[in-house]
Amino acid sequence: MRPQTHVLFFLLYICGGLSLDFKVVDLTHDHSNTTIYWPGNPEYNFTILARGNTTGGFWYESNYFGTAEHGGTHLDSPSHFYKDRHRTHNIPIENLIGPGVIINVKNKAARNADYQVSIDDLKQWESIYNQIPEKAIVIMNSGWHERYPNASLVFNTDSPTDSSTFHFPSWHEKTIEWLISERSVNVIGVDTPSNDFGQSKTFPVHILLGQANIPGAENVANLDAVPEAGSNIFVAVTKIYDGSGGPARIFATVPIKDTSSGCSHGLSFVLLMCALCLFIQIV
Repeated sequence: MRPQTHVLFFLLYICGGLSLDFKVVDLTHDHSNTTIYWPGNPEYNFTILARGNTTGGFWYESNYFGTAEHGGTHLDSPSHFYKDRHRTHNIPIENLIGPGVIINVKNKAARNADYQVSIDDLKQWESIYNQIPEKAIVIMNSGWHERYPNASLVFNTDSPTDSSTFHFPSWHEKTIEWLISERSVNVIGVDTPSNDFGQSKTFPVHILLGQANIPGAENVANLDAVPEAGSNIFVAVTKIYDGSGGPARIFATVPIKDTSSGCSHGLSFVLLMCALCLFIQIV
């Protein structure tokens, strides 16, 4: 038996003895006929093409769905608001994952529906958790995700088809300028319908993100289920060719401390990767 094979078996033995040391948290609203879109977009279309027993004796299902790119939990490509920037299929996949940074402004948003996340909010986060890590995914948690999918509550108006009446929190443009110039971020997101606050008419945050080739996530769900620091977030956007965005399955992995083995999430991941590399060499 080759020496590498002995090492492979040993690593697999170790990995096999480790339980899954992280939990996966879904941060995505269902894509359905309740999906919320900005006014002017077509409604969600879900058509059952086949659902039932076939003449061959087996069950078969197939459906058609149609959706605007920017609805529900989704990603804005940089090209959405800036010419000659990444379209959806151009975004490097490594830019769609990163350390999770959750900026909790729920109390402030409860007092002021038009609240815009400030630089001080970021510095307060850093005073607790240290500097925002490289290639982070930074998401505002305003508590707005709890209002979804009620469009009147999400847009905070009795006229959800009139964008001039919208009142919901988001980012301040000065904060985005600071993040772009002073930190390294892969994605910036919100649990509201837009990375610009509800009363914005010129969408400066969208423009700044587009210019910097940074995607923006919107209508992110379930943010109370992830810690403000310590997670890894994945933004699995549908790879639409030439798209300006698209529906995304956003999720986070959150480490679970295993006191019995003393092994960290990172260690078990490294061991597994080593095992895979050795397997490739052997075969």
